[in-house]
Amino acid sequence: MSLDRRRVLGALALPVGALLIEPRRAAAALVALAGNPRTAEEVAGDEDFWFEVAAAFDVDRTIINLDNGRASPAPAMVQDAMGRHLAYSNAAPAYTLWRVLQPQREAVRAQLAAQWRVSPEEVALTRNASEGLQICQLGFDLAAGDEVVASSQDYPRMLTTFDQRARREGIVLKTVVLPTPCEDEAEVVARYEAAIGPRTRLLLVSHMVNITGQILPVKAVVAMARRHGVPVIVDGAHALAHFDFTIGELECDYYAASLHKWLFAPLGTGMLYVRKERIGELWPLMAAAESQREDIRKFEEIGTYPVAQGLAIAEAVAFHQGLGAARKAARLVWLRDRWAMALLGNERVRLHTSLKPGFACGIATMQVDGIDSRALARHLFEAHRILVQRIEHDEVSGIRVSPSVYTTPAEIDRFVEVMQGVLRDGLPG
Repeated sequence: MSLDRRRVLGALALPVGALLIEPRRAAAALVALAGNPRTAEEVAGDEDFWFEVAAAFDVDRTIINLDNGRASPAPAMVQDAMGRHLAYSNAAPAYTLWRVLQPQREAVRAQLAAQWRVSPEEVALTRNASEGLQICQLGFDLAAGDEVVASSQDYPRMLTTFDQRARREGIVLKTVVLPTPCEDEAEVVARYEAAIGPRTRLLLVSHMVNITGQILPVKAVVAMARRHGVPVIVDGAHALAHFDFTIGELECDYYAASLHKWLFAPLGTGMLYVRKERIGELWPLMAAAESQREDIRKFEEIGTYPVAQGLAIAEAVAFHQGLGAARKAARLVWLRDRWAMALLGNERVRLHTSLKPGFACGIATMQVDGIDSRALARHLFEAHRILVQRIEHDEVSGIRVSPSVYTTPAEIDRFVEVMQGVLRDGLPG
């Protein structure tokens, strides 16, 4: 038994089996594990370490959930916090919700800002990435004929948002086609730059492409667009808390993310970053008073809302910090490579995601020649209780596989075993 494991179990005074049914106590083990002196890569394959992490989650182990990119389970400590806040807010809502709990959102705002190296006065709490992105997409004054640039691989809802502005106001949406997979950052920047013209007023770029997990060179795209005087909205739905970076280092003006994906916060939580000097010029999605023009909180004016989810973000941030961003990313890559390398030996398997460091992380999309992706995803779940995300796009088809920190090597190996059977025997008729 390793020294770290012995220290954790001793501190908790629990046998190993008890951790399987005490996720709330198991989460506290991260405090001890956080001082681990080994590198993230050295910890990535340490099953003693990741057993403690997995034990912090209440998940259904009858399902092998490899679709965490859509939404992640929250650790038990996060769920407990949300439950406490929800119960208290219902005790006397006019007092407990608005006068007691609502002001506590400021502490959450400060924690998110500190974690991603920006000012609290630049962080708005939203319900998801789509809300934050639409605040930006709809908040700019545009005239008929003005152009906006996006990628054909951006999230469909965001493309629909621009398309509605085109139908309603006569703006023009120009879409960039990106290589898949792409391992040339200069090529990505060049394709965006080629789409910029004299009428370009706005550019949207995904930090991590949702259909493939491709990480795009956001900082370079932002710098290029700034030279042309074009503001950039960054879609960070899949990136934030997935791999190790800060919003501050990207030097962007607008960044929106969902927190119920890789931060493991409650469902229906997100954040929007707007650089301080840009807040005043951006209209909120819902009306706010003129006195709030320069206040980041104007983007939160949505009427009555449940505060419990937002306050429980604090526990999710603490869990993320205890786990460590670099360790999380290294583990996700380790799990990805475990299945990808096992299957790539088959000539019928195509990966739409780069495995080179820095170009992707825990998400990868695989296609099997001769196998319909819809039928494959259905077979995996109906016959084997393995959950993946089917991807059908003009440029990419396949299944998106996204394990999480609670995923075990045995679950990955079971997925590999089933896929090898499909490659050998095909899908059942």
